[in-house]
Amino acid sequence: MKAIIDVRNRGAKIDRHVYGHFSEHLGRCIYGGYWVGEDSKIPNVRGIRSDIVEAMKAIKVPNIRWPGGCFADDYHWMDGIGPKTERIPIVNVHWGGVLENNHFGTHEFMDLCEQIGCEAYICGNVGSGTVREMRDWIEYLTDDGQSPMAQLRRKNGRDKAWNVKFFGIGNENWGCGGYMEAEYYAHEYRRYATYVRNYKDMGKTDWWKTPQIIRIAGGANAENIEWTETLMRKIPVSLMGGLSVHCYVGPGEESHGTVFTEKSWYATAVNALKKEKWIKQHINIMDYYDPEKKVILAVDEWGIWVNNEPGTPPGYLYQQNTMRSALCAALMFHIFHKYSDRIRLANLAQTINVLQAIILTEGEKMIKTPTYHVFDLYKGHQDADFIPITWEEEPEKIEQSLPHVDISASINSQGTINITLVNISASNNAIGSLIFGRETPVKAAGRILHGEVTAHNTFDNPDNVAPEEFKGFGIKDGKIDFDLPPCAIVSMEVETA
Repeated sequence: MKAIIDVRNRGAKIDRHVYGHFSEHLGRCIYGGYWVGEDSKIPNVRGIRSDIVEAMKAIKVPNIRWPGGCFADDYHWMDGIGPKTERIPIVNVHWGGVLENNHFGTHEFMDLCEQIGCEAYICGNVGSGTVREMRDWIEYLTDDGQSPMAQLRRKNGRDKAWNVKFFGIGNENWGCGGYMEAEYYAHEYRRYATYVRNYKDMGKTDWWKTPQIIRIAGGANAENIEWTETLMRKIPVSLMGGLSVHCYVGPGEESHGTVFTEKSWYATAVNALKKEKWIKQHINIMDYYDPEKKVILAVDEWGIWVNNEPGTPPGYLYQQNTMRSALCAALMFHIFHKYSDRIRLANLAQTINVLQAIILTEGEKMIKTPTYHVFDLYKGHQDADFIPITWEEEPEKIEQSLPHVDISASINSQGTINITLVNISASNNAIGSLIFGRETPVKAAGRILHGEVTAHNTFDNPDNVAPEEFKGFGIKDGKIDFDLPPCAIVSMEVETA
């Protein structure tokens, strides 16, 4: 197989926000994940675990979506502000019926984002909330003036307003967010979104120059294109900064977290690659109503969904993370890159201890999953220009007509070419070449993540699956020849002359 990477054919920028995360009040994502409390023996800054913050900074997490998910349309933000001893608890009716003390609220989430250095993507309550409630939350967050909500924020210890880049108008309102019909939600969206304004610096003479909050309309699962068509037809583009779609990948019949065969590995690859067809249909609809591509497609929940770990509460969605999970992440990122002119926001579900988590915790212990390492390997693509792959010799087909290798490439502002390669075969090496058009590779370095299909990290063996230097390549005659082992995910940085 011979892949051609020609920088003259570069496409749209791969927005760093495609590498975002989703953190819901679900299981041990927040409590027992990020939040341990100020009095915990686990090292923390104002109650937020320091090792998690450092791990997320290392992979350049660009944004976090919070507080849900289904939880968002039951969340009333004023229950989570003020002195912690006075905060009103809430029963998490969606996820296990547990009583939450609301110690992690607006101030704590925004503190988390500031500690990591990422943007906030807040999801507002449409299902059980009111327009006034959402409007007041925005004022509380973003007003630097003397409004009632700004003064309340200062009373609660925060003088300066925060920056909020993304705001979701509800979540899955066709289901847990109110079981609405598409036309009804479109009407509600128009009403709610009108009052999601950026109050920051509004008192200044040039306040309109302040960047506005990107308002995200709650979309459907990837297979429901009718919902997207209705929203694009009914909501003015000027009122909608983005439209979400949720995209979960199944592992086939063998959905146990760590006990499965190569059959499930290949089923995961098939199901991940199938998502491109559905995503493209949503994009086609958006292109019809918004040919200038002003509205972003936000894949703000995505990932593999396997069985919960045995012995864990069913409502906590605690799942192990294997090389199969890493395969799903790598292939999905390659799809996002391909449509980077429209997909400019995405959020993995979910960050810690839930679904396809990048981090698992057990008391003071913390491990990075294979999916975490994919984010680490792929971070060079952030804000780099996409380079479409063409083939001089296409990869051979393997089981279930899958391509032997999947490749994505980009070039950053310094001229470094980032290349990520996935050997989808679970049993055979993949041998091929990378050709660079008029460019000549002069220097390259790579890292590799690989292991058996069920390989994963545990608290007793946290580095069982971890990146290492990739040595299976050579530069010769103006091209790079590579030899990938089975079940391998590789990233390369190439300098050319």
